[in-house]
Amino acid sequence: MSLETLSENRSFGGTQGVYKHKSQATGTDMTFGLFLPEEAQHGRVPVLWYLSGLTCTHENAMTKAAAQEWCADAGIAIVFPDTSPRGDDVADDAAYDLGKGAGFYVNATQDPWKPHFRMWDYVVDELPALLTGNFAVDGDAMGIAGHSMGGHGALTIAMTHPDRYRSVSAFAPIANPTASDWGRKQLTAYLGADEAVWRAHDSTVLMTEKGYPGEVLIDQGAADQFLDLLRPEALAHAMMARRQPGQFRMQPGYDHSYFFVQTFIGDHVMWHAERLL
Repeated sequence: MSLETLSENRSFGGTQGVYKHKSQATGTDMTFGLFLPEEAQHGRVPVLWYLSGLTCTHENAMTKAAAQEWCADAGIAIVFPDTSPRGDDVADDAAYDLGKGAGFYVNATQDPWKPHFRMWDYVVDELPALLTGNFAVDGDAMGIAGHSMGGHGALTIAMTHPDRYRSVSAFAPIANPTASDWGRKQLTAYLGADEAVWRAHDSTVLMTEKGYPGEVLIDQGAADQFLDLLRPEALAHAMMARRQPGQFRMQPGYDHSYFFVQTFIGDHVMWHAERLL
């Protein structure tokens, strides 16, 4: 699989790169960011996946989350995939919460989305194979995290494939999309009207039915302007009912922005590092 280097910059002793490749999953060119710590010059390192939220590309968290210094200190890589396929022939919608920038980390089965919107396969299968084949990352030592729509993706992917991800965390995840306007609209568009199909992409449902074999870390801003759409209480109740090991932290005064993510990114990186190293 051909890989094009768009940029590489020295960062905290390591390298922050941006790369482009032709994706078989989406049928489009896809761009991702990858930070490799200095340790990657001497052997394979664990890798943390960071899934971004609505309207984001690979670049938002890469430049705003301030994760590189923490990853350099821990000696782990971090990868920033895009949130959806891109291109002139890719279906889109005028709303910011559907189409480009809003792939929701599912494999679409409905027109006009199904030819390209296969972000689940891209994140879970294709991009990990590309990384391990081209960079010094350890595909057997992976953690996954995300923010908002990306938190939804991280939790659902980790609970579906706990054998692949040793650790999972989320910032303000869309926690109960089958019961929220941030979810019902997109799941209907991408997956159709059968709500039973949606359940595989709802972290509250998955927490109730199967949970996660390790600990889970979730941070939620108590002043988040999207609380009614995120429905964190549903996931918190499911965790308590299941007695799921981990932490669900309501952070007073914090909103949904990258300032919130920056504040707690160190906790999340070190949480993953402790479980990956």
